[in-house]
Amino acid sequence: MDAGTYLVPVAGYEEPFEVTVPGGWFALDGDSLGKDDPDHPAEWAVYLTLWPADYVSKDACNWMGALADVGPSAEAFVNAMAAQSSTASTPPAKIMVGDYSGFEFDHSVEGSVDINACDGSKLCIHSGSRYDCSRWYLSQNEHETYRVVDLKGQRAVVAVAHIDESINPDLMREARAVFDSIVFGSDK
Repeated sequence: MDAGTYLVPVAGYEEPFEVTVPGGWFALDGDSLGKDDPDHPAEWAVYLTLWPADYVSKDACNWMGALADVGPSAEAFVNAMAAQSSTASTPPAKIMVGDYSGFEFDHSVEGSVDINACDGSKLCIHSGSRYDCSRWYLSQNEHETYRVVDLKGQRAVVAVAHIDESINPDLMREARAVFDSIVFGSDK
């Protein structure tokens, strides 16, 4: 992608979102942006997502058949993520994203979970489907910061993530700046 500010409509949301990116970022799948760290072997060293998160696993390790519908509110999603076993969330902070209120919190793997012993060899964090996992962790080192926003009764879940702490700190700061640039409903 070229550096610039983009207005992005997202399927299922009335409000588009606006995001500002420097050069070198790429669209991953229509719902995500990413950037590689040339000194790190993993793809998608840092990335941002805007995914449907209608279901949250009660236990991120033992998630098959246990994805719960959390309803449309931002607070319900935050509470479900905080209650999730095998992961840990920081206490949510109240925030504003443009004209919309919401919460921000960090989410990561708890303790020494053996991910290979988990259902599907992954920690299922949340999903757009009751029957499959759409957001998972494959390593102990994954970390996300979530912003969960109430868009007039509709929940938007935006996250910025990095693979592990060895990612270039300048790239992590850049990803946070892109995350901080997101506002909803900028077409008005």
